[in-house]
Amino acid sequence: MSAWKTGAALGACLAAAMAWAGPQQVDISKFAFTPKEVTVAPGAKVTWVNHDEIPHTVSGRDKSFVSKALDTDDRYEHVFDKEGDYAYFCAVHPYMTGVVHVRKP
Repeated sequence: MSAWKTGAALGACLAAAMAWAGPQQVDISKFAFTPKEVTVAPGAKVTWVNHDEIPHTVSGRDKSFVSKALDTDDRYEHVFDKEGDYAYFCAVHPYMTGVVHVRKP
């Protein structure tokens, strides 16, 4: 394998590991969750921040987490302890959806 390919592969692995390593932030902007999907390790915290001027919520489809209505610049945090896929939506705007994937690294 060439040095460039090895370096590119190492960079991709490093980026993936960093995504698992710490807390993740999901921005709420223009009536969308960005990124729409995040992957974290068990025990990681995910933070949602509302950048819209309209209130939004973060509501797990399985009801395992539910935020209050988040005004502009409000934050909601949740720690995901168990592996699984956690679909969520905005209760005010149900077409706004996202997923948190919890996997062991």
